[in-house]
Amino acid sequence: MVGKGSVNHNSRTFNAKNTDPTRTHLNREYINEDIKAVYHELFDEAVARYNARQTRQDRCIANYYEKICSGKQEKPFHELILQIGNRDDCGASTPDGEKAAQILDEYMRGFQERNPTLRVFSAHLHMDEATPHLHIDFVPYTTGSKRGLDTRVSLKQALAALGFKGGTRGVTEWNQWVGAEKHHLAEIMREHGIEWVQKGTHEEHLSVLDFKKQERAKEVSELTERKELLEERNDSLQNANGILQEQLEKVSRVIDTQLAERDKAIEEAEAAKKQESEMKRRVNELAPSIKDLEHFADKYSKNAEAVLPEAGALESAKTYREKRAKPVYEKIITVLRDIYKQFKDLIRKYNQLVTLYKSKCEDYDRLAGKCRWLEDENEQAMGRMRTAEHDLSRVRRVLGNPTVDDALAAAEQMEREAEHRERLLAQQRRASRRDYHSL
Repeated sequence: MVGKGSVNHNSRTFNAKNTDPTRTHLNREYINEDIKAVYHELFDEAVARYNARQTRQDRCIANYYEKICSGKQEKPFHELILQIGNRDDCGASTPDGEKAAQILDEYMRGFQERNPTLRVFSAHLHMDEATPHLHIDFVPYTTGSKRGLDTRVSLKQALAALGFKGGTRGVTEWNQWVGAEKHHLAEIMREHGIEWVQKGTHEEHLSVLDFKKQERAKEVSELTERKELLEERNDSLQNANGILQEQLEKVSRVIDTQLAERDKAIEEAEAAKKQESEMKRRVNELAPSIKDLEHFADKYSKNAEAVLPEAGALESAKTYREKRAKPVYEKIITVLRDIYKQFKDLIRKYNQLVTLYKSKCEDYDRLAGKCRWLEDENEQAMGRMRTAEHDLSRVRRVLGNPTVDDALAAAEQMEREAEHRERLLAQQRRASRRDYHSL
């Protein structure tokens, strides 16, 4: 049967009226550990991993044992009581009672190995009551869970891990496991020469009121299981809502950044295009002048001695060359050389403009490509944002707007507190650096 789970009674911290203190020394204590220590052993690492994943402080678990005790989804532990016969055929002070105690002792010694997901923390065999019986208190747990803690309290999953999966109302995980344990106990009994007389049930003798109570208890059990599933689903939806909200905010920030970058890239591309057009116009204007200067410089920059004509009939050649032609031509050569120097400067500036023009063309092509990439990224981000908005609307339909709004408000409050703490830390670091330099 299922016990109430009084560890103090089982360990005989006090003696009840139905016990015989003169026989208490015959009791056997197999294990008697503090349940809180067992919870630390089983779940502390899982709690640490769970808390590390949380972005909100109110979702962290401070004490898992207290959380289970105050919750309604799971009991902190379960107790199983086993007894063979009754006080008429297996009285505690009779030889058959001693044999029953040996069978229960053998059963207990293989219990933990047979049920590794039921962590036993208290087990006592009582010989100081009318019939020998065994109390086993255990914490059922499961590992590898995908939701919440990866290692957590769960009778249903602990029994499922042992191969007992529920079906109909009367074939629950617990009923299957209890049946298997009864058969195991019956095998040990058979080895000691005791047959299990299966008397069946006596439900037909129950009063109408007791029968209704029993049926209501079954309904309550089913409703409790459904409630647990709904609460687990609600927790999952709450986590999903928080994740979707974070993704939505992240996508919004990315879109804002990409829009700003796109606008800046478009402005730079337009400016580069205008510079390209202006440089192209200036290059086109300079090209004819440069050609004329090249031809002019080539024609008139030769040595004066080879260009001057001979003297006329009325004037000697020497006088003509030295007095008239040569000074004028030298002045022309000086002017031409100055023009040629300016021409060279124009050529250099022209080449610089051509190089700059090509560079601006490349900048324009690069910025145009970046604009196209940003537009594609923006479209993808908008698609992700629309998906996130759709998911958020689905969460609102399931949880209701008040719940979602409260969750969003709590998230915003936590972000503001985090920013405030970050500013305080930055101020403290600056103050520490100032104190260090002042030393």
